[in-house]
Amino acid sequence: MMQGKVLVAQGGGPTAVINQSMVGAVIESRKYSGIEKIYGAFHGVSGIINEEFLDLTRETTHNLEMVADTPCSALGSTRDKPDLKYCQEIFKVLQAHEIGTFFYIGGNDSSDTLRILSEEAAKDDYPLRCIHIPKTIDNDLVINDHTPGYPSAARFVASAFAGVNLDNWALPGVYVGVVMGRHAGFLTAASALGRKYDDDGPHLIYLPERTFDMDTFISDIKGVYDKYGRCVVAVSEGIHDESGEPILTKLSKEVETDAHGNVQLSGTGALADLLTASIKENTDIKRVRGDTFGYLQRSFLGCVSDVDQREAREVGEKAVQYAQWDNRNGSVTIHRTGFYSVEYHLSPLEDVAGKTKVMDDIFINEAANNVTDDFLMYLRPLLGSGMPEQSRLRINKVDKILSK
Repeated sequence: MMQGKVLVAQGGGPTAVINQSMVGAVIESRKYSGIEKIYGAFHGVSGIINEEFLDLTRETTHNLEMVADTPCSALGSTRDKPDLKYCQEIFKVLQAHEIGTFFYIGGNDSSDTLRILSEEAAKDDYPLRCIHIPKTIDNDLVINDHTPGYPSAARFVASAFAGVNLDNWALPGVYVGVVMGRHAGFLTAASALGRKYDDDGPHLIYLPERTFDMDTFISDIKGVYDKYGRCVVAVSEGIHDESGEPILTKLSKEVETDAHGNVQLSGTGALADLLTASIKENTDIKRVRGDTFGYLQRSFLGCVSDVDQREAREVGEKAVQYAQWDNRNGSVTIHRTGFYSVEYHLSPLEDVAGKTKVMDDIFINEAANNVTDDFLMYLRPLLGSGMPEQSRLRINKVDKILSK
């Protein structure tokens, strides 16, 4: 059973519902008499190292609920990726503050941090319970059917591409939208859920699960443009050639790298610019436009899935219940049952840590330029209620008189 002090932290990229998980863990922890204090680490693991803690025990329930409905990480976040030495420093701080339970809300790097910490605690015979609470808009955590944060980001992407499609229908041309997704294309694939009519875009969808070929890309666009007189394209930032090299690095002379040495794919419009330039150079299409969604879909206010909100709260609550009653470390995982309902399990940290889930083959069409009905069925219930609808005028044309 949980005793003493509880610590909650948020790591990695924010989401629209990550605060639901944090508040779920805080309020659920308050129910147990053995808990003395509930702390929040300000800016994730870097905040732990610097002993920057907030006393969440002193927060009112009303304000916590208000924060829960607010997108982004209320505790702040960090991109630090702790190695063994870093985790040993974290462990010293946890010991000094007599932290007995650590809830870390994050992706696979966060679960790996907890794995290392739990091993350090076991070596030192220190009673530390480590529970990973899942989140990521990339939807790339293994074992999970889906991950909190993804449905709301997917709802944004689907809605945005529905709007882009309307614009492209009114003023025809080619539009290329680049969406987050280094290794997994779930978020880019969500663009398909904004389609209503047979000729709606995105007409083409390119994902990092498949090899990207520029000649095929240009040919696909020409084919769609010849058919509809326009073309909307959704592209994952992580598209790559057959060797695995990101297309961005092939087309660009200068690329940035992040703190871990990875090519900086997000936060730059380079890929959209390079792809639209290639279209202009290799076709006679005059109107070609490109956008990079970048960070927009992570914490967009007012575009949140109610299903996502509910499940994000529940994984926070379940984390506390597992810490209280199961007496073991682990990662809370989401499992789909029936047409759409879920149940929660506590999976071993090592089964989740450092691993990446990608889209199943049945979700991607044979031509590798779109998604299948199986993917639409998978995602549709996650988007929640009240998705915006679009409609068109019926084309009741008037007979021409002067230009028959």
